[in-house]
Amino acid sequence: MPTADPIARWHDYMHAPTPEGLSAMLHEDCVFQSPAVHTPQKGKALTMKYLLAAAQALGGPAFRYVGEWRADRGAVLEFECEVDGKFVNGVDIIAWDDDGLITGFKVMIRPIKAFDAVVPRMAAILAG
Repeated sequence: MPTADPIARWHDYMHAPTPEGLSAMLHEDCVFQSPAVHTPQKGKALTMKYLLAAAQALGGPAFRYVGEWRADRGAVLEFECEVDGKFVNGVDIIAWDDDGLITGFKVMIRPIKAFDAVVPRMAAILAG
């Protein structure tokens, strides 16, 4: 069973991302919302696919969370990184259930030049 703090678990995952670690945090009916895909991606398998690709595209030593706002069963985590020489600023909006499993994950990215750098990188990872 997950621990009581899904955000602490998420931070631990981001320091050492593995498919097994991610799988253990996600609810079977989790929904992922991407800044580049117009429809919600429903289910654990699709959510994992996008989050694993995002960890590859955005992760690394330059990735860091710079802000965090919490509610009872949700949080907003602001991040910064660099992709292809472009500064990326964004937020992860994470929702979870009573068991601490992530039920919703929404990503927003700015500015537009950052979005334009991230989307092709994510597409290549997802296609490969």
